[in-house]
Amino acid sequence: MSNTLPDLPYAYDALEPFISRQIMELHHKKHHQTYVNALNAAETAYAKAANPKERIALQAALKFNGGGHINHSLFWKNLAPAASEKKGNGGVLKDGPLKNAIENTFGSLDNLKKEFNTTTAGIQGSGWGWLGLNPSTKRLEIVTTANQDPLLTHVPIIGVDIWEHAFYLQYLNVKADYLNAIWSVINFEEAEKRFLEGNGSSKL
Repeated sequence: MSNTLPDLPYAYDALEPFISRQIMELHHKKHHQTYVNALNAAETAYAKAANPKERIALQAALKFNGGGHINHSLFWKNLAPAASEKKGNGGVLKDGPLKNAIENTFGSLDNLKKEFNTTTAGIQGSGWGWLGLNPSTKRLEIVTTANQDPLLTHVPIIGVDIWEHAFYLQYLNVKADYLNAIWSVINFEEAEKRFLEGNGSSKL
C-alpha cells in the first residue's frame, strides 16, 4: 500500500505569526511530499529487488525518506494554532499527567523549554529535537536524531524539526528565535495523548 501525504489538521496560515503560511505550504506540499514520493519509489524498488545486494543498496533511501515521512506526520499533529492569538489550544499545557511528568523531571515547563532548546540548537547540521518517553524507565528525556532518522529508542512525545526548511524563510539562521517561537504552537493535548499511550494507560 502506497504512503500518502496526510492532510494538515489546520489551515496553512493557522500557525501565524509563529510559523508563516509560506513555510507551512512549502514544508508540507513540497518537502513532505518529496519524502512520500521517494519512499514509495524505494519500497517499489525493494519489492522488485532480485538479490540481497540490491536490497541493501536501498536501505539508505528507505531510512531517509521513511524517517522523513514518519517524522513529519508526527510533526504536523504536534502543532496547533496558538492560544495566545486566540486561534486554538497551541502552547497551553493544562494540568494533568503530562504536566506532572514534566514538572517531576525538569522542575517546570520553562526549564524544559530551556533545556530542550539548548540541546536542539546544538545539533550539527540538520535533525530533530525530541521530548521522548523512555520505555524502560517511563521517564521523559530530551534526545536528538540526525537528518531524518526517526526516534526509535523512545516514544516520541514532542518533536521539533530543525532542518532549515522548517524556519529559514522566517527566522533566517537564528535557530534560537525559531525554537523560542515554536512553543507557542505546540499541541500539548496531542503530546499528552502520546504520553498516556506510551505509558500504556490510554489508547488512541
